[in-house]
Parts: sequence; C-alpha cells; structure tokens
Amino acid sequence: MFIELPKTKKCRESRVIQTHRVFPNDLNSFGALYGGKLMSFIDDTTSIAASRHCRRPTMTASTDKLDFLHPIYENHSVCVEAYVSGTGKKSMEIFTKVLGEDLATGERYLAATCFMTFVIVESEYNFQGVPTVIPETNEEKMIHQGYEKRRELRMKELEHSKDLANHISLTNPWMDEVNIGE
Repeated sequence: MFIELPKTKKCRESRVIQTHRVFPNDLNSFGALYGGKLMSFIDDTTSIAASRHCRRPTMTASTDKLDFLHPIYENHSVCVEAYVSGTGKKSMEIFTKVLGEDLATGERYLAATCFMTFVIVESEYNFQGVPTVIPETNEEKMIHQGYEKRRELRMKELEHSKDLANHISLTNPWMDEVNIGE
C-alpha cells in the first residue's frame, strides 16, 4: 500500500490529547503520580502524533528531555498533549506538555514538558521523507524555533552514548569473576 504524503503539515495535524484521572493505584509513596506511569502516557501519546504526521510505521528513538515540574496528585486529572515540533529526513521531534488539574477546584498547572524523537521504521512502503512541520500558534513557533539546536545537541549526545556503549561490560553481573581494570 502506498500513501502519498504532502511535503508539509501543520503542527495541529499531528496533535494528540489524552486525559486520565489519577487513582490511588497510580501513586508513588509520596502521594503523586508515578513518573513511570506518566512516561507511559507520554510515549503512547507521542507515538500517535508521530504516526499522524508521517503515516508510516514509527518507533521511539529517544526521550530527549523530560522535566517533571509539578507533582500530579490523586483525583487530579493528567492531560497529555503532543504534536510534531520538528522533522529530519527520517525522524520527528515531538513536543509534549502535561497539564494537571485539581478536579475539585478547577486549578490547572503545568506538570511536565518533554521532547521525544521518533524514527520511521523501514517497511514495504516507498519512503518519501518526513513532511516538514509548519507551526502556527505562538507556542508552536517558539518550540519549533529551537528544533535545530536541540537536534544538534541530540546528535552529540548520541555519539557520546555510542562511545560509552563501547566501554560497557556485557559480563553477567551474577558471575563470581570480577574484571578489574577492564
């Protein structure tokens, strides 16, 4: 199956919004939403944004920056909003903002922000490239404006991670033998 993609798409065309209530079983020992649970919400939401933008099979390449800004408590809602904020040849940066809401008072707060990178997975489709993103709102324009700088930083960090991986032991940690100085 071959789907012709446009050369450009607006941020809003990839926008995804998910809202969840925070229940007692979602809480850590401090009474706030587990960070891992929020990360799962973010990954799910951003994966849909990536698919909407390119209409190709994609996968998470990295969680580039996740800042927890405010805890989300029991009986609050967590609203995860994501959209494509920048594109490369085979990759997409997706910006996510997480809003908490005290459902008793209606007070809303910014709980977290996140940048993730998704890549197109090779498939039977004819690859045409990722549509360029067009920001429209002030928020989208500001986020998009920093894309190239963030991308450059990601590439440097990826090279560092690859170098680090060359020095990581693959020895089973439960073995008796200790390799000192290797």
